[in-house]
Amino acid sequence: MAKPAARRIAASTLERYACALLEAGGFAPDHAAQTAEMLVWANLRGVESHGVLRIPRYVEMVELGLINPAASIRQVAGRGAVSVLDADRAPGAVAMNAAGDKAIAQARDHGVGWCVVKRITHAGAIGIYAEKIAAAGYAAMVMTASKPLMIYHGSRSEGVSTNPLAIAVPTADPAHPMIFDMSTAAVAAGKITAAKDAGRAIPLGWAVDAEGRETTDPAQVKAVLPMAGPKGTGLSLMIEILASVLVGNPLIALALRDGTEPGGNGIVVALDPSAFGAADQFPAGVSDLAAAIKALEPTAGGTVLLPGERGDGERLRRLADGVPVADGTRSRLSALAEKLGVPVPAPLA
Repeated sequence: MAKPAARRIAASTLERYACALLEAGGFAPDHAAQTAEMLVWANLRGVESHGVLRIPRYVEMVELGLINPAASIRQVAGRGAVSVLDADRAPGAVAMNAAGDKAIAQARDHGVGWCVVKRITHAGAIGIYAEKIAAAGYAAMVMTASKPLMIYHGSRSEGVSTNPLAIAVPTADPAHPMIFDMSTAAVAAGKITAAKDAGRAIPLGWAVDAEGRETTDPAQVKAVLPMAGPKGTGLSLMIEILASVLVGNPLIALALRDGTEPGGNGIVVALDPSAFGAADQFPAGVSDLAAAIKALEPTAGGTVLLPGERGDGERLRRLADGVPVADGTRSRLSALAEKLGVPVPAPLA
C-alpha cells in the first residue's frame, strides 16, 4: 500500500503556525518569531531534519529548563575584532542572530569580526546565519558545537558532536549568496527523525544501532557515523576546541566524564571584502568563478551544482507549490497544538 503524500502548506502560513506553537509553548514573542523563521527556512530548502519537526522538542526544552525563555544575552569577554557572548541558554536562533549582528559590527570596524556565543541551545540550520551575513555584503563562516552525538572514528561510542560548518559569500546577485552548509557527520541527526516521520528506511553508512552495527531502521539508531571517517571526527573535534575550549566552556569532555547535558556554543565570523582590497570585485569574482564551474562538462546523466544551488531551487519550488509536511510531523505538531490550544491551519488539519 502506497504511503500518503505529504500535505503541503504555504510557507508564510507554516511560519505563523510555528511561531504560534513556540509562543504558546513558552517562547517570548520575538524569540518565537526568530526561531520560526529559521525552522521554515530549513523546510523551504528541503532540509526537513532542521525544520518544524523540531518544535515539540523545543517546547519540551522550555519545560525542562534547557531553554531559558527570559534569557538576556550579554558580552563577557573580547578585545578588538574578537567578542564572546553569554547566551544564558537563549533559543539557538536568537543567540546565533545576536552573534551575527556582533560579528558584522566588528567587521565594519576591524575588517573581521569573530564572535563566539556560549551557552546556546540548538542552533538549527546554521546556513541561515551565514546567508544573512553574506546578504549584507560580507563573507561568513559559522560553526556550532554540542554534546556527543556521533561515533568517534575507531570507537564504538559517541565521542564528538555532529558539529556543522557553513560558509557563505555574496555574489553579483545580492539576493542569492553562495552558501555551503555541512555537518561533520555522514548525515545530520535530524534526518533520522525526518526518515522516521516519513516512514522510510535510511541508507547504510548513516548510523549504528545499540550494538554498534550499521542499520537502515531509523527507529533503531543509537548514534550517527562521521563524515569521511577520521576527517569528520577530526573536524568536529577542532570545532569543539575553537567554539568551546577556547572560551572556557568545554562541552565534550564534561559530557563524557559526567554524563551531563552541556548545552552548546557557536562561532560566527564576518569578513569585510573592503579590508582585503576587493570590495568592488569580490561579488563579481564569486559569480565569475561560479560560471566557470557551471561550464564544466557534466558526467553522463549528472549535473554540475554549486554549493547551495539545490537548496535555492527547492526553495523556489516550495514557495510556489507549498512546503510538504510529512504525516508523522503533522501528527506531532497537531498533538502539540491541541495541548497548547493553538488552531491548526486547514492544510494540516
